[in-house]
This record gives sequence, structure tokens and C-alpha cells, in this order.
Amino acid sequence: MSNSAVQTRPEMRESVDWRGAGAAIASISAVGTALGLGLPLLSVVMESRGVSPTMIGTNTAVAGIASLAAAPLVPSLARRFGVRNCMVLSILAAAASGYAFYLFSSLAVWFLLRFVFHFAVTALFILSEFWISAAAPPRKRGMILGIYATCLSLGFAFGPFVFSQVGAHGPLPFAIGAGVLLVSAIPLAFAWNREPSVHGDSTPGGFWRYLTVVPTATAAVFVFGAVESGGFALFPIYGQRVGFSEGGAAQLLTAIGLGNVCMQIPLGLLSDKVRDRRHLLLLCAVIGLAGSVAMPLVVGSWWLTAAVLFVWGGVVAGLYTVGLAHLGSKLAGSELAAANAAFIFCYALGMLVGPQSIGSALDAFGPNGFAYCVAIFFAFYIILIAARFAARTR
Repeated sequence: MSNSAVQTRPEMRESVDWRGAGAAIASISAVGTALGLGLPLLSVVMESRGVSPTMIGTNTAVAGIASLAAAPLVPSLARRFGVRNCMVLSILAAAASGYAFYLFSSLAVWFLLRFVFHFAVTALFILSEFWISAAAPPRKRGMILGIYATCLSLGFAFGPFVFSQVGAHGPLPFAIGAGVLLVSAIPLAFAWNREPSVHGDSTPGGFWRYLTVVPTATAAVFVFGAVESGGFALFPIYGQRVGFSEGGAAQLLTAIGLGNVCMQIPLGLLSDKVRDRRHLLLLCAVIGLAGSVAMPLVVGSWWLTAAVLFVWGGVVAGLYTVGLAHLGSKLAGSELAAANAAFIFCYALGMLVGPQSIGSALDAFGPNGFAYCVAIFFAFYIILIAARFAARTR
């Protein structure tokens, strides 16, 4: 390992680099707000122009393709240009493409803009999470990542609220989204000289090697990506099929979101206390499996369903938070940057697999197919992590 990689190891210090971590958290939280505003905005605008739901879904799916394309490239770009410079360039690209959605009405152009926008946003997520992990010592990494996940969730929640206030007409919502993205560059100015180093020796296999270096982390985020994207997209349909009103089903999604916001810091703190974070990841998966299996049994009561989903949503989101902390505990420097990219790649892969799998199960097996398909994802992860324990590997 090179000297520069050694210098970036958080194990070398006991205190948190709050300026660096705070800048990355504040920046990505602003990006979360822009995403929360932009995703429903684009769908509503396309629908108002007569674009079919199938084509809207196809255009939205470009986000996952862009993430898969960006993840392998970001570590090498960061090594060449630096973390902060890449983040600033990504912010500018995301803001420009975000406002360009208003300037161009051609659907073909929107496909290109969607790719550019989500390529840039993926780079921001990879580099921010790397910076946050590098800024935190092992004993406090879970807490810092819990704060990050909570702030990001609040950003995602605030975006739709802004959309509900400004609507989808005229340039204002697009300008707000672009403006919020540009504002996300401001926190970086306060930590301009605190960026982590990504320089280090190249490793055999490059980016692709890191998909399996810490499989309990990358598999965790794959499962979370599949369950989150498929569950959020199809839960309103599931809710209506089991007898809830459209508004009641939407409110159940809110219960999941609130659980996510409330539980990430406690889960992060708990992950700092356990000797092996894989035990906590296993617990999250077991609760995810239990909640999925219980779902068909509690749907007769809205309040009971909401209570189950509150706990279920918060604990399941821990697969992301604790998985990222576990990843950061095993790697450092340029290796951690590449591993963070692989982590986001697996999340994007889950986003592509989840909606297809859960939607097909819903069509083939009725309402219970939704819950049982989600349960299969958790069962897969439980089997994987049990095998890793048996092999005594990470």
C-alpha cells in the first residue's frame, strides 16, 4: 500500500474531521432535496405532454443505467482530478442538465439529459460517501453515516414538499432544482483543503474486484436497492389490491419513510458498539424477512400495518447505513473509493432488478406475491451472510 493510502486511513486518528464530513453531508443533502423535487416533477410534466406511462417508466429507468455506467469510472476520475474538483464538476453538470429539462421538450433529448443528470448525481453520491467514511474513525463511523442517512432522507422528504408548493408549470420548479444543486457546492468551499486522498497503488481486477471484496456489504445494498425501488414503486398498487384507499396506501409509504428517518442514527450508533457489523446486518435482514412475511397477516388493520412498516422501513434501511460502515471498516484510501463505487453500482443493480421481480410476482401471484418476493430478497441475503460466517470471511 502506498504512503498516500496510509495517510488517509481513519484508523490513524480518533477524532472526526467534522469540517470534511459536515461539508459532504450538507452537500449531498442538498442533492437529495433536488432529487426529491425533480423525480416527481419530470414524471408529471411528461404525463401532461401525453407521454405514456410505459415511456415515462422507460425514461426513468435511464437513471439506473446511468448509475451503472458512472460507478466504474468515478474512482479513476477522482484520482485524476481530485475528489472536490469532481464533485464541483458533477454539481455543475447536474444543475445544467436539470434546468435544461425546461429548455427542451423533445423526449429524445430528455433521455440524454436524464443520463447526464444521473451520471453526475451518482458521482456525487460515491464521492460524498467516500469522503464521509474517510473523515470518520472506526469507532464513530456508524454514527456519522447514520447522520448522513438521516439528513439525506430529510432532503428526499423536503423535495416533494417543495414540489407540492410550486407545482409543475413554468421555469420556477426547474430553476429551484438547479439552484439547490448549485447551493450544494457552497459547503465544499468550507472544507476545500480537507478532501481525502484517493491516490494509491492500482489493484488487480480494478473496479470489478470490489464487487466481491466485501460481499456482505455489497450484497446488503443490492437487496436494499431492490426492495426500496420495487417496494416504493409498487406498494401503492399492493395497498389498493389489499383494500386500502389510494390515500391510505400513500400514507403507509410515509410511515416507511418516517421509520427510515428515525432509525438511522440509532442503528449507526449501535453498529459502532458491535464487534462485527455483520451481526447487525444479519439482524436487519431477519427483521426484513419477518416483516415481509407478516405483511399479509396485518393488512386487515391500517394502524397495525403502519406500525409494522415503520419499524420494517427503518431497520431495512440499515442495510445501507450499516453496510456502508462495514465497507469503510475493511478498506481505506484508493481502495475505499473504488469500493464505494462498487457499493453504488450494486445499489443501482438492485434498483433495476427489484421493480421487475416484484412487479412480476404481483401479477403472477396476486397481492401476496408482493410480500413474498420481497421476503425472497431478504432470505437470499441471510443465506449469503450465514455462508460468510461459516467461511469466517468478511
